[in-house]
Amino acid sequence: MSGNNNQYDPTTMFKNWIQKSGQAQTEFMKNFGNLMTNQSNQTFNPLDTLRDVSEKTIQTQSNIMDNMSSMQTKSMDTMFNIGQMLPSFMNWGAYKTTISSNGRISIPEAERNALDLNDGDLVQVIILPIAKKSKTKKLKKSK
Repeated sequence: MSGNNNQYDPTTMFKNWIQKSGQAQTEFMKNFGNLMTNQSNQTFNPLDTLRDVSEKTIQTQSNIMDNMSSMQTKSMDTMFNIGQMLPSFMNWGAYKTTISSNGRISIPEAERNALDLNDGDLVQVIILPIAKKSKTKKLKKSK
């Protein structure tokens, strides 16, 4: 036998394949770097890109934590303020009444007792009109 008649040398083929794939990877990394940095004259450094991504991730996480902390602080302040206001609500009363002919309103006895109001106590009145007297209803006329 005269030996291997195959005109292709597997060692040479493998060497060529490695060189071509290395060149392709280099071209890919260079083009990818250009896309990522939007600068065609700058060389791509994967470690710098990874470092930048890591720093941006750390900053974003820090911002998220700051925002959450701020929200918790605002929530606690709101709860504290509501807690401060609750005792004031215990002294409030609301009821419906009508205006008498001479413009006076009265506080029903149940509300006066619940709020511990007595003759001469100073109160604040907030007027909120609910309904107008119907025009079809007429006042009774005295004879």
